[in-house]
Amino acid sequence: MTDLAASPTTSIEFASRDEISALQTERLRWSLQHAYDNLPFYRQSFDAAGVHPQDLRDLADLAKFPFTTKADLRDNYPFGMFAVPMEQVSRIHASSGTTGRPTVVGYTENDLNNWADLVARSLRAGGVRPSDKVHVAYGYGLFTGGLGAHYGAERLGCTVIPMSGGMTERQIQLIEDFEPDAIMVTPSYMLTIVDAMERKGIDPSKTSLRVGVFGAEPWTEQMRTELEQQLNMDAVDIYGLSEVMGPGVAQECVETKDGLHIWEDHFYPEIIDPVTSEVLPDGEEGELVFTSLTKEALPIIRYRTRDLTRLLPGTARSMRRMQKITGRSDDMIILRGVNLFPTQIEELILGVPELSPQFQCVLDRPSRLDRLTVRVEARADAPVAARAAASEALRALIKNRIGVSVGVDVLDPDGIERSVGKARRLIDNRPK
Repeated sequence: MTDLAASPTTSIEFASRDEISALQTERLRWSLQHAYDNLPFYRQSFDAAGVHPQDLRDLADLAKFPFTTKADLRDNYPFGMFAVPMEQVSRIHASSGTTGRPTVVGYTENDLNNWADLVARSLRAGGVRPSDKVHVAYGYGLFTGGLGAHYGAERLGCTVIPMSGGMTERQIQLIEDFEPDAIMVTPSYMLTIVDAMERKGIDPSKTSLRVGVFGAEPWTEQMRTELEQQLNMDAVDIYGLSEVMGPGVAQECVETKDGLHIWEDHFYPEIIDPVTSEVLPDGEEGELVFTSLTKEALPIIRYRTRDLTRLLPGTARSMRRMQKITGRSDDMIILRGVNLFPTQIEELILGVPELSPQFQCVLDRPSRLDRLTVRVEARADAPVAARAAASEALRALIKNRIGVSVGVDVLDPDGIERSVGKARRLIDNRPK
């Protein structure tokens, strides 16, 4: 395939919808044919569904093609989803595999160039500028976060500080000594860094950090307000997943902060009903599905992300936006017939001044019915005597806003184990 990579900032970001759709149609036909010709999995899948790449005449025809799931990638472990010979694969990444076999993804040299360009595009849209120093606190290694952020920041012309995750005291030292302009990290670990700064007597709002590019887990508008106030910075969202590419699939623009613009010249998004699999119109909430348009080593067709969001018209860019992720279909808690997500709990916690954003939802089944307990830390400056009232306030908010009764345990500061990567918000102790 010819090199279709775009420079970090190009006119395609501001192209008309007709131009974007025409480009997507051309690239989608290539991607479907590439997958069909080079992957037995897709050839069998398409044939079983009675469709062929040539059946795609316009973008709406994509709905005729079958979905790809994480289970499909695991079933073809390790390299069964690679569409190019191994000598053309320049890099391999993989998920942690904590819930089964890891999902393995590969990249050709052209794939890596596209990835770096798109992360560079994302960072510039998020407020990072060439010559900025960027502190990368995503994990390096098989996880796509660290290296994806690293090469994108370099492509933009930034100076990269490849700190990786963990070693919180060291993170703080380098932020103080190296004076980075931007940080890339999960929002929950940024809170851990802030807590550690305050314990050391450091005012987080006085650091050099101007922009925080936060991703790898859902976070709310209330969390944005918390981070921006504590750190005196712009907090913007970045989205990606390894099966589709890694970070840089979509990015929030710093001038609007109104959802993440999907880089539609490389990824075609759909929203489906997670139960019926029906494609939903823009504006309706459902499960996000992605098809890659330019990936060579691992083309992905109609990948079910399990992330819940909605598609909206473009604002700062002409490409469509996705609303901030509200949760994952596989993280949804069904409690006595009521559906709820950890992000809804987070939003309500941040409305109680005595409570910190560090929390966990614990599910158990002491008798015949499921029980949900929200474990949440008190803020360090909150009087101990105020905890009972804060607990009752949160319990009432959850009952009134979500419609379900839960238990609330208010813990001492640092009472919840900290994560250096994605926060573990849901603990399910129910019998299997």
